[in-house]
Amino acid sequence: MKCVFCGEDAIYKCGVCGKTVCGKHSKLRVVCSSCLRKGQIRPKITKATSEEEKTRIRELVKRFWGEEEQLTFDERFNVADLPAFVAKTDESIAGFASFVETDDTAILVALGILPQYQDSGIGRDLVTMVEAEARKLSKKRLLVSTSNDDLPALGFYQALGFQIFDVKPDIIAEKHGGLVSGIGGLPVRDEIRLQKTLRPSH
Repeated sequence: MKCVFCGEDAIYKCGVCGKTVCGKHSKLRVVCSSCLRKGQIRPKITKATSEEEKTRIRELVKRFWGEEEQLTFDERFNVADLPAFVAKTDESIAGFASFVETDDTAILVALGILPQYQDSGIGRDLVTMVEAEARKLSKKRLLVSTSNDDLPALGFYQALGFQIFDVKPDIIAEKHGGLVSGIGGLPVRDEIRLQKTLRPSH
């Protein structure tokens, strides 16, 4: 799907009219909980196991972020090579969550939902599955990071119980060789790191 304003790949859906837009043409606004549309989509969420699923994740990563690698917590990860959960509707992938294990933590490396499936609970369900997997693996924390311009992601993760614990100034700008324009035209500079303490799974 394309941005209705410039024809670039769309990564968001307007919460009012439903038009699809790129990061540059998205705007931030406050919406009360009663005005949020509650989706009726109930996708099947499973672990990604097939090459077809990994190929689709690779395509989505390129669409959302323009490259296959993600820089997070001072490491570069090829997202399609990581363990992942996928959300399927009618056998098509609506979204995915890729993660990696470290000593006592799990890192949610990438979470991507197609614009037409946003605001339907898929993102929350995918994060919940990653959390459950991390608990099964006896991890103490689940980590995630986002860029300073991505206020929707910051709100989303905090609503799920994550807390900001660190900020790495200019690290994303350095990765891109300078400032780039992000959501709502905000300059993309910093990596904001969040964590969620996990209770053991019983």
